[in-house]
Amino acid sequence: MADMTRDSEVSDSLSSGRACRPGYRVERDLLGKLEIPADALWGVHTQRAIENFRISGTPIGAFEELVRALVIVKQAAARANRALGHLDVVRATAIDEACTEILNDGRYRDHFVVDAMQGGAGTSTNMNANEVIANVALEMSGKFRGDYAALHPNDHVNMAQSTNDAYPTALRLAALLAIDPLVAALARLAAGLDVKAAEFASILKVGRTQLRDAVPMTLGQEFGAFKSTIEAEIRSLKDQSAVFLQVNLGGTAVGTGLNTDPRYRQAVTAELARLTGRPMVSAADLIEATSDVGAFTLFSGVLKRLALKLSKIASDLRLLSSGPRAGLGEIVLPAVQAGSSIMPGKINPVIPEVVNQVAYLVAGHDVTITMCADGGQLQLNPFEPMIGYCLLSSMKLLTSAVDALQSKCVGGIEADIARCQYLSENNIGVVTALVPVLGYDVCSTIAKRALAEHRKVGDLVLEEDLLSRERLMEILRHEALTRPNLGGAAG
Repeated sequence: MADMTRDSEVSDSLSSGRACRPGYRVERDLLGKLEIPADALWGVHTQRAIENFRISGTPIGAFEELVRALVIVKQAAARANRALGHLDVVRATAIDEACTEILNDGRYRDHFVVDAMQGGAGTSTNMNANEVIANVALEMSGKFRGDYAALHPNDHVNMAQSTNDAYPTALRLAALLAIDPLVAALARLAAGLDVKAAEFASILKVGRTQLRDAVPMTLGQEFGAFKSTIEAEIRSLKDQSAVFLQVNLGGTAVGTGLNTDPRYRQAVTAELARLTGRPMVSAADLIEATSDVGAFTLFSGVLKRLALKLSKIASDLRLLSSGPRAGLGEIVLPAVQAGSSIMPGKINPVIPEVVNQVAYLVAGHDVTITMCADGGQLQLNPFEPMIGYCLLSSMKLLTSAVDALQSKCVGGIEADIARCQYLSENNIGVVTALVPVLGYDVCSTIAKRALAEHRKVGDLVLEEDLLSRERLMEILRHEALTRPNLGGAAG
């Protein structure tokens, strides 16, 4: 790589680049000098954030998609500034190559160290990225970490940017990146449910409404409905993710584009699209886009809906597998661990339970995002770091929970065919199929007797000579009960 020009005045005023004591180097900012660990790729701004924000203990490096998105934004900016003639080729190339190195080597994530929960509207996160990229570029150029006269985190890496456009853009891109593994996990779950729907297609069971016996259905239909709801959520995630394609990059501090070339806005967005392979576009009104977080609140609602549907499936699996002797017991979940420290042989539905808990947390994150969105004032919402933490955490948790649900639970579910048959044969709900023939009042009487005398509906119909055996069997046949649209019982 070509050498980068030095500026001794800037070097003296901003950074020494030398160690003050073994294991440290000194950098300075407007607050004064500060020691930085010599092996750290971050700088003084990041170091102050480390000391100020000991909040969650979760660094931004824990969110891989956010780190990648930040680096891609910086890479796009360097390329655009080089193309427009504002950043010299040597520095632009150094930044570009450093970004590629960081994207290709996961160990650099360990240097994205500021707490994900922070004040400052994301400035600490933005500066963490600027400093790491600058120092990686310096080292790749054969220079010392902290030699910012040669390549500066603000003047060069952050050129034509503000936290207020770089960070929201990165957050939108991070969400897009995080959607892909979530959708893939959901697709695997849908496929697993589809396998079970086919496997259980011929098993008749009792349908239930309000936890009371209802008309018959098949166990396959029940699992097919689970599959359909997951497929619907996949479509929703894909459709609603389009809100993140509009970015405010180029708006800088408040959306006016101060300190940028008039051509930069379109140039940098085009570079972002090329680097991501996604149709990223510039928002129509950058001032509005800089202050607005509506995209995050909208998508958080989509995640909440997905979470609640997953929770419903998990709760249904727990009910259907309840027992083994005193519950519904229509299905058997895989035994993944002992269920009690005191009751031998007890097995609990731990995988559906963890899915429930993740869903509840996602719903809570949605409330937090809502409150953060409400808290923004005038030209900026300073609470985007918490929005990002909640949104990316929800997606990460949902992806893991969905994978666990499929691999540790759904894939190994078995039907208790004998139990399903016993319950179906004694189901009072089948009387509903006789209403078109015998009338509601007669069927109500039969149902009441069946319950009181602990007898089957069919036996009472024959005993009262209400229908011939052949006609009764025709009405109550499997297909007529579960697929009436293909040849029902009415007549």
